[in-house]
Amino acid sequence: MKYISILGSTGSIGTQALDVVAANPGLYQVQALTAQRNVALLAEQALKFRPELAVIGDPDKYAELKSVLSGTGIRVLAGEEALCEAAALDGVELVLTALVGAAGLKPTVAAIRAGKDIALANKETLVVAGDLITAMAKEHGVNIIPVDSEHSAIFQCLVGEHYQEIEKIYLTASGGPFRGRDRAFLQGIGPAEALKHPNWNMGAKITIDSASLMNKGLEVIEAKWLFGLKPEQIDVVVHPQSIVHSIVQFNDGSMKAQMGLPDMKLPIHYALAYPGRIKSAFPRFSFMDYPELTFARADMDTFRNLDLAYRALRSGGNLPCIVNAANEVVVEAFLKGRIGFLQMSDVIARCMEEIGFIASASLENYLETDRETRIFAGELVTKQVYQHQNIKY
Repeated sequence: MKYISILGSTGSIGTQALDVVAANPGLYQVQALTAQRNVALLAEQALKFRPELAVIGDPDKYAELKSVLSGTGIRVLAGEEALCEAAALDGVELVLTALVGAAGLKPTVAAIRAGKDIALANKETLVVAGDLITAMAKEHGVNIIPVDSEHSAIFQCLVGEHYQEIEKIYLTASGGPFRGRDRAFLQGIGPAEALKHPNWNMGAKITIDSASLMNKGLEVIEAKWLFGLKPEQIDVVVHPQSIVHSIVQFNDGSMKAQMGLPDMKLPIHYALAYPGRIKSAFPRFSFMDYPELTFARADMDTFRNLDLAYRALRSGGNLPCIVNAANEVVVEAFLKGRIGFLQMSDVIARCMEEIGFIASASLENYLETDRETRIFAGELVTKQVYQHQNIKY
């Protein structure tokens, strides 16, 4: 029996993780579940899995959750500090961090300080403060097991290998719904079109990031910290079928690829079971169903976000934190129809130019950079909306 906490249990990764838990009775005991606002689903999950603790991030939702779970013996808390308590809960061995965005940073820090292994589905934690997180994990003897399909693939390819023998890794990208399109086409697209991912079923924020290739940019930064790589050792290739999840090339020229159907339950299942493997009833891949597997170079001229992420990675310091914070603001604005698809990159680039650069940042520096960037990006979005309205009318 492995005792686990799931942070972000009502999101795409969290719900699929609970599907994996339910399909393997007797192997896992859920000790804590958290959500930001979705009281109804969190309550439903808590009643089914009977954790010790249920946390709602939004304090305004506390009374509603408390009422629903009254008399169950499940402890109910709310707010940011309560998320950190769920992450550091006594008796928990593994914390699945499936929170969206930089909100995952503080709870992940709390879990590491409490000596919990991390199943990391929140790539933004390493994007924002990868140097601090990896150093802290080493200090506390904590394993970070990646859940993103691409990083899980690299992680699996490296089992039994030495990291210093990596020559290069290739992160594969589906290309999203706009693969092969030019900037003229992207100028006019809206949220509904960007949310139609061809291969993966993900939450809205990650799906938009995939469409803009920012998701791949964040994954490039995450890979640097997970595997101790230099920017020139990380490449991105577009692979529309999403069967080869990523590839490791070693210094003798040999390569390993991890393959499988595009189903997030596979890397979740692997992370929860690590260091072993547990038999699953998931559908199996057949080569006969995919007679062609194709690969192409990523178009960083059209999809500028990937180029911006590489620039941030090469510069280091708090620049990746700036990119992440600005991106979270613009994605929300795009989903609400406040700015256009291409304008998202414009705002991110401007934030990279204007927000103060810190070469060697502390946790407090990262948190302040995140706050400052969100304010500035919000102001830029408002200005972009105003300019767009002037042009239109």
